[in-house]
Amino acid sequence: MTYNILISDPLSEDGIFPLREAEGFNIVVDTDLTPDQLAEKIGEFDALLVRSQTQVTREIIEKATNLKIIGRAGVGVDNIDLPAATERGIIVVNAPDGNTNSAAEHTIAMLMSLARKIPQAFHSLKNKKWDRKTYIGVEVKNKTLGVVGFGRIGQEVAVRAKGQRMNVIAYDPFLTPEKAEKLGVQFGTVEDVIKAADFITIHTPLLKETRHLINKDAFEKMKDGVQIINCARGGIIDEDALYDAILSGKVAGAALDVFEEEPFVEHKLLTLPQVIATPHLGASTVEAQEIVAIDVSYDVVSFLTEGVVKNPVNLSSVPKDILAKIEPYFNLVEQLGSFLSDLVEGPPEEINITYAGELSNFDTRPLSRNAVKGFLKSKLGESVNDVNAKFLADRLGISINELKTTNSKGFTSLITVEVKTATESRKVSGTLLNGLGGRIVRVDDFIVDVVPNGYLLFIRHKDQPGAIGRVGMLLAEEGVNIATMQVGRSEVGGDAIMMLTIDKHIEGKGVEKLKSLADIFDATPIDL
Repeated sequence: MTYNILISDPLSEDGIFPLREAEGFNIVVDTDLTPDQLAEKIGEFDALLVRSQTQVTREIIEKATNLKIIGRAGVGVDNIDLPAATERGIIVVNAPDGNTNSAAEHTIAMLMSLARKIPQAFHSLKNKKWDRKTYIGVEVKNKTLGVVGFGRIGQEVAVRAKGQRMNVIAYDPFLTPEKAEKLGVQFGTVEDVIKAADFITIHTPLLKETRHLINKDAFEKMKDGVQIINCARGGIIDEDALYDAILSGKVAGAALDVFEEEPFVEHKLLTLPQVIATPHLGASTVEAQEIVAIDVSYDVVSFLTEGVVKNPVNLSSVPKDILAKIEPYFNLVEQLGSFLSDLVEGPPEEINITYAGELSNFDTRPLSRNAVKGFLKSKLGESVNDVNAKFLADRLGISINELKTTNSKGFTSLITVEVKTATESRKVSGTLLNGLGGRIVRVDDFIVDVVPNGYLLFIRHKDQPGAIGRVGMLLAEEGVNIATMQVGRSEVGGDAIMMLTIDKHIEGKGVEKLKSLADIFDATPIDL
């Protein structure tokens, strides 16, 4: 069988060699197609490879009568209509790992340039000044590098830093002390890292939890003279707080490749001599651009010949009769996973999804992927999707198990998601109620009835008079209005929980105040 492949954006020959080498592949390279011309030709092709130039719209996808896979040679897929592709059963793949080495090297280059004030010295020399005293730098040997975010790029940075004989302390929500020891770095919390480090480099995704993670309070906890590198995402560092910290002398220097708003050319940070910056060049190497093309080319070959892909972005279609039965539960099961991601402390080792009642009769694998996606998304960001969720879990060493039972405890169908860590096991159950939508009906061993939406507050407390009143009074002082409250208990005077729906997110200091109240064991804000 011959497969027809269209490459509509410029890709290097080295990047597409997997396609050239595969048998039965007819490759057409046409990088000057207008949208109308692409729509006219696309029906002939089994696969389409693009970068960022080609806009793969719904109109084009509807004309793609034979198209089976779209490959994006890069990380983002903003130029591809994912819902339209999914509806047509067309799988979309990208290359999320292709820039790992490039980004790590750029981080180290920024670190060394920052330590030795290389850009500033060069600028002075260009202005015909021979000034050695102003640009005295510091050695990185025996200094401590704090790595906030220890995924692929963070680990590559650590390897290079250790080659410079730096000490490395790292934080990541999926990092354990055992893994850290195996990788030759010190394990710590975010606070441990920022307190210990002489240099701090950021490698987390931009999430609601990580936006302005490095803020005024964080700077106050750092060593005097600390130096900051961000080649990850703009917005993780509060740029105004960084500016103030540099002026005060708390921060000796900052190297920035990414910014909250880009292009970034007029911010006051760029007026400071302690700041060096580049225009988002972390992935901008010849090799990285070739690697992403190679990755998607291999995925296209693998999918068309074996039906397997490494880096899927969207969920391929399922039979319509099965989809009609399970689709109403997609949002609920993702919310159950997301709920547990806020509730569980420590790196997960196991995620178990149990289907009871009518759902036990169907292929529920798409639902399980959604549950895992919901759990991982708050830690890893928007790059997690229905299809790659299990792949990412496997890479993180998380075991995924799907169980089925007919015992639905009185519900037509019941879904229970359980997450186990080395120290605890937490679970949440949900169902759909006719005409009322999704409900959380059990948390651990406590029965509740909560709409899984908006801002929630989960509180563990002792079943004693006054506990609920003290919580209500404190939330009133914090300006947080309670919409609903559910209370569950194991026995009179024993352990109990409160599940509150509140009108706005409660800040960290308010949570700490809640935890300090009499008879309150713990309080966790949950954003669904």
